[in-house]
Amino acid sequence: MHLIAQTNQAFQHQGRIEETEDGRLWVFPYTQARFRFTGTTLSVRLRNHWNYGNIRLGVIIDDTQYSVRVPSPAEPQLPPYADEDEGVLTLRIADHLPDIEHRAVVFKRQDGGMHYMEFVGVGIDDDAQIMAPLDAPSGRRIEIYGDSVSCGERNEAVLYTGKADPDVDLSSYSNAWYSYGAIAARALGAELRIIAQGGAPLLDGIGWFDAPNYEGMESIWDRVRYNPALGATSMWDFDDYDPQVVVIALGQNDSHPDDFMADDYDGATAAHWRARYADFIRALRARYPEARIVCTTTVLEHSAQWDRAIREAVDAVGDPCVSYFGYARAGSGTPGHPRIAEDEEMAHELCAYLESFGAELWER
Repeated sequence: MHLIAQTNQAFQHQGRIEETEDGRLWVFPYTQARFRFTGTTLSVRLRNHWNYGNIRLGVIIDDTQYSVRVPSPAEPQLPPYADEDEGVLTLRIADHLPDIEHRAVVFKRQDGGMHYMEFVGVGIDDDAQIMAPLDAPSGRRIEIYGDSVSCGERNEAVLYTGKADPDVDLSSYSNAWYSYGAIAARALGAELRIIAQGGAPLLDGIGWFDAPNYEGMESIWDRVRYNPALGATSMWDFDDYDPQVVVIALGQNDSHPDDFMADDYDGATAAHWRARYADFIRALRARYPEARIVCTTTVLEHSAQWDRAIREAVDAVGDPCVSYFGYARAGSGTPGHPRIAEDEEMAHELCAYLESFGAELWER
């Protein structure tokens, strides 16, 4: 096997990535490396930082998607995970491929609450070679700040479309490739960064993520490492990516443990949340002074008062390049996580909304 390090210039990386001693740290879902290779086999070399759940690596070879399980630290390192070297796993993705040129994408399916992953490189046949993708990165750029829906959490559980989630571990069914944002970005020909975490609200102290301390997007949005269970945090410098479109898709998890927006819309707690949401818009505007900022929710069931609150916060900011967008079934589409069909529904509507601004939306 011929080992290709992640530093090879053939790799086209996408995502908010932090360099480590011998790898590239992938935290957020949909972070990826694209390339071409020749030969009959492909392996991926990685170091996994596991927190919980059934971790799976996403790989696409010539438009065929592979989902490969990454073992937890307690499990024996058996084939196809052999050749472990100082914590580096070599996962055999495919063999017996035609001996021709192939296109490949290696990507992170799941969020940083479940695991971080260091992409170390790939393995190919001894006489094979690796090459850069034929297409350069798109000049269109989108960034999404959201929760589990933006991550594509549990969306492959397609038999539960329109139904509540069953009370079992569905972590292996989470796939950012089929999230609404990823589907929309590919349809629009855009690069995408998903800055999202399952269970995350806007504000610290509520929601579902990192119980019982509870961490919100206000403690995630400007970081690479953010999960307290996986060590110290690290800040992001925002220098390498200037999106034309920023989507804020938050508000679903802020209703836990108390749905204060539905119960007392004019109360102090609800008013405080609306003010903090407006502050978050302003913080993103300071980082991206020319971006179109789109504020929205999802089709996952929630009180309509949350959409009302977001519209009010957008009005309070008073920026003509900040707008509210509501899906046709916002807050009423499904009692469980959106599945692939509902992600496609959301993507179609989001694409239509962004296209309504015309080609000038992307002209910078």
